[in-house]
Amino acid sequence: MSSISNAEADATRRHRRLSTSVKDSLRELSVQLSLLNSQVGARLALKEIDVGCLDLITREGPLSPSALARRAGLHPATLTGILDRLERGGWIGRDRDPSDRRAVLVRALRDRNPELFHLYAGMTTTMDEICAGYSDAELELLAGFLRRTVTAGRTATDDLAAG
Repeated sequence: MSSISNAEADATRRHRRLSTSVKDSLRELSVQLSLLNSQVGARLALKEIDVGCLDLITREGPLSPSALARRAGLHPATLTGILDRLERGGWIGRDRDPSDRRAVLVRALRDRNPELFHLYAGMTTTMDEICAGYSDAELELLAGFLRRTVTAGRTATDDLAAG
């Protein structure tokens, strides 16, 4: 009976170590992606937060400025400066919302996408090479884990923003 208890205790410790390793790796990934975005931003004369907001607009837009501020966890006044820089740089456009002419929608302009893609090309190529080493089933598992992790991060961010 004690060998089962020892085996269970060993399994619990191993699981805890592996879970800690995953969380540590996610934190390091967060830091590395932040550094990459900072370098991309510097090349484009944008702040890291500008790059993040541009990504949100590109993926989820068109968005109202208030929806973008909520999604990015930013104060609307802070977002105004970001949108002004992105618009001056030719990254976004602001259009009247067709359903409410008083409202504005922010949309990504695609003209400068090749410039952006070029700066991320090294990471994209490396990620393609990494993914090529995994089976479809493994990629499905990883994609599911990452989606759940993103949801957890979004929930934690929303909770902190709500006070």
